[in-house]
Amino acid sequence: MVEVGYALSSEEHRPNDLVAYARRAQDAGFTFALVSDHFHPWTDRQGQSAFVWNVIGAISAATESLRIGTGVTCPILRIHPAIIAQAAATSAAMMPGRFFLGVGTGENLNEHILGLRWPPADVRFEMIEEAVSMIKLLWKGGQQSFHGKHFVVENARIYTLPDVPPPIYMAASGTTAAEVAGRIADGLISTAPRKELVQSFRRAGGESKPCYGQMSVCVAPTEAEGRKIAHEWWPTAGIPGELGQDLPLPSSFEDAAKNVREEDVAKSVLCSTDAQAYIDKIKEFVSAGFDHVYVHQIGRDQERFFRFYEDQVLPKL
Repeated sequence: MVEVGYALSSEEHRPNDLVAYARRAQDAGFTFALVSDHFHPWTDRQGQSAFVWNVIGAISAATESLRIGTGVTCPILRIHPAIIAQAAATSAAMMPGRFFLGVGTGENLNEHILGLRWPPADVRFEMIEEAVSMIKLLWKGGQQSFHGKHFVVENARIYTLPDVPPPIYMAASGTTAAEVAGRIADGLISTAPRKELVQSFRRAGGESKPCYGQMSVCVAPTEAEGRKIAHEWWPTAGIPGELGQDLPLPSSFEDAAKNVREEDVAKSVLCSTDAQAYIDKIKEFVSAGFDHVYVHQIGRDQERFFRFYEDQVLPKL
């Protein structure tokens, strides 16, 4: 059995629209949503980047059953893990049993803004392990101190705590990150139906833990229109390799995407008018070991997407 959720794209939509889309997703039959946590959008064309914790607070009041998590928060540079611990604890207290904290090692795009050095991948993995340890410590309650290699907190107490701490899921795009997630996190988040990621996660300690996969689509009147919209709004889908972790500015991503063609984006963004194509793609994630799939509709037209999934996709699942 697979649960299907919805991706709230902070990079493309204004905060009040994100809240409305969360409500609409709940009413359409989606059981959960992940909201992106960025300081910058990927490109200037996308044009938005609201502060995720304000948005989550509003969503908590606008929904009753939708589970919501960050997709994902980087707790290693831009925001200290102690502050993330407090923000997540408040969110979980506001929506008991409905909040989860998604974490990842981030991108230079968002994390360089304080003038701090962007660390290499192995150091970022060290930092996120420490950060998650600190967050879990603070969620135990009482006065806590933590002196690690990368982070320090002294005599800190989070007073507003949920009855049950929220789960922490970690994003991974490679097997090393998946192994770290298996050790420290309660679940895995990824953006491609890669079986080897799930297997690495499971072997490292994630045997019975949930796996969340993000599926990018563009539901439009025609496949050609969908491909055009996806290319216009999300050309970064066609940028290969690990470049996305290191580029510093939206303009850098625009430069990197200048030679990206519609067909390059269409390799990772599903653009179709056939409901079965979306069902088959979800099944591809399930075959790779994912038990949760959340769908990112690229572009402004979210209502067309909701109607399409509500009427033609979700009932068949």
